[in-house]
Amino acid sequence: MIATAYLRVYIPSIEVAGLPPHRGVNAPGVLALDDDFVWSESTTDDAIFTMWHDTQYACPRNARLRMLEGVVALNRQNPESGLVSNEQRLYAIAELSRLKRASAIGRSFILSMAWHVPLRWFCAFHPAERDVYSDDAITSIRYRTSLGEAVDRVRWAASVLEAAGFPEGPIEHLNELERWLVGFTPDAMVELDYGRVATLFNESDLVFDESAGDVRDSLLGLEVGDSERSGEGYARVARRWASPQAHTFTN
Repeated sequence: MIATAYLRVYIPSIEVAGLPPHRGVNAPGVLALDDDFVWSESTTDDAIFTMWHDTQYACPRNARLRMLEGVVALNRQNPESGLVSNEQRLYAIAELSRLKRASAIGRSFILSMAWHVPLRWFCAFHPAERDVYSDDAITSIRYRTSLGEAVDRVRWAASVLEAAGFPEGPIEHLNELERWLVGFTPDAMVELDYGRVATLFNESDLVFDESAGDVRDSLLGLEVGDSERSGEGYARVARRWASPQAHTFTN
């Protein structure tokens, strides 16, 4: 099973009335397929429900929509790879458009990353929002915050990098994240969940994992021109994630 981390947006559950709760897959690791694609999760129209600040929130999974977005993105990034035929690409674009038009929540509420957490995701969270939790016999980490706080922090991180003269690539990645977030309603909640990526660490290492704090410390140092503080914060988080990130290239 591929260890995957998630960035999810939840909205008050009343806004998705009628969606059943997600029950997980019956047989983890079993692939499903149709005439065009292969995937490893249920495509049932359901949602992940959770409580936050005494309010029930829901994250619509929209699994089929997310799969189609992945196909289109793969083709856009590697148009000459041959992994997606032109016929499949056109089919995916047409169905994706139909799914988005068919529902008021017809968009991706979930970003996922195999084997590691992208460092830019940590920019949306304050270190105090970190929570170590246990679920399905694993110990993992999650951060939760309001949409407004997440947007402000990501925007600030991009401005710090820009003022420091960073190349366009990292700044645009943060801008893309901000554009994704601002498409949701202001009453939303944002969650970064290590998921099973946490299994790549020892439990004792998770207890001392302060990745959001290290990223924030690096940015604060950069903002005031303290290169030593900025470099130390980045070095700590980069060392922590070097091994998990290496799985991306070996798979």
